[in-house]
Amino acid sequence: MKTCTLIFLLSGLVSTVSPAGEGGGMTQYWKTNHMGKDLKKILSEQEYQVTQKEGTEPAFQNKYWDNHEDGIYVDIVSGEPLFSSLDKYDSGTGWPSFTKPIDDGSVKFRKDIKLFSVRTEVRSKMGDSHLGHVFDDGPKDRGGKRFCMNSSAMRFVPVNKMKDEGYVGYLKLFEKKSKNIERAVFSAGCFWGVEEIIRNAKGVVGTRVGYTGGKTEYPTYETVKLGNTGHAEAIEVEYDASVTSYDELLTLFFRLHDPTTLNRQGNDIGTQYRSTIFFSDETQKKAANQKIASLTAKKKFTKPITTTIEKLGQFYPAEEYHQKYLQKNPGGYTCHYLRD
Repeated sequence: MKTCTLIFLLSGLVSTVSPAGEGGGMTQYWKTNHMGKDLKKILSEQEYQVTQKEGTEPAFQNKYWDNHEDGIYVDIVSGEPLFSSLDKYDSGTGWPSFTKPIDDGSVKFRKDIKLFSVRTEVRSKMGDSHLGHVFDDGPKDRGGKRFCMNSSAMRFVPVNKMKDEGYVGYLKLFEKKSKNIERAVFSAGCFWGVEEIIRNAKGVVGTRVGYTGGKTEYPTYETVKLGNTGHAEAIEVEYDASVTSYDELLTLFFRLHDPTTLNRQGNDIGTQYRSTIFFSDETQKKAANQKIASLTAKKKFTKPITTTIEKLGQFYPAEEYHQKYLQKNPGGYTCHYLRD
């Protein structure tokens, strides 16, 4: 059956009528600030260069490459919905990457022969903004595509503002996620290497390094490294419980470090580098105890496991330069690797 979308430009608003059941379901109205206006006067120099001159912003130095908040990404010129945070993933490139557009037909493609190679350019359908390129090296289990976009071509609309800004039809995309996303917190030595391994694990949708387990309020790296705050360098993991389980994360936790060395991993020594499972409820506590008991019974390690199981308290996010450190600094220090 043929479908159609009717579009009207009315005093700064875009009105759309979409077929029932199509994609996320476009809303009746969404805000747009820039269509039909002098974009040079409205957009920043970089936004103009990217969207109108097919420019590229710097990797790791843009707004959304490491944004993990729930919401949608819209064209900075037209306001049309482009991508969902549900399809965003950590590609390691330093640009926001997605496995697919938010709707079939929400973007258009054009052959790009610049830079002595043939690439596929991605542009917004209505605003005709240059967004980036699509490649065939994305996650195989999610379609194999990597939509490598420029933050400067998009505006992020968080879930709690989508209704007010006219994107209510897309809220249903996030209803299921809120039921499946769970949280786990571990410490296993320097958090740089721990995060680099865990962030790529199946079912992991977000990671954040920080400090927990101590009594000092608002700790910093400079205070924690002294070893007298009681805090450990830790990682907070958000995972989709419909894809992976807490037990599977525990298995990964014990594979990526040596849990038999008390308050030490590699060259890092001190209680801030201790091996700890921080539980948030009795279910996690029971699972942690069972995992240690099982590994001990199987004699998985030649020495006793020294991992502690502690009640999760306040988690303090670490400074920005520590987040995704090894992604920003390939070849940086780590003593973590996966063991058999």
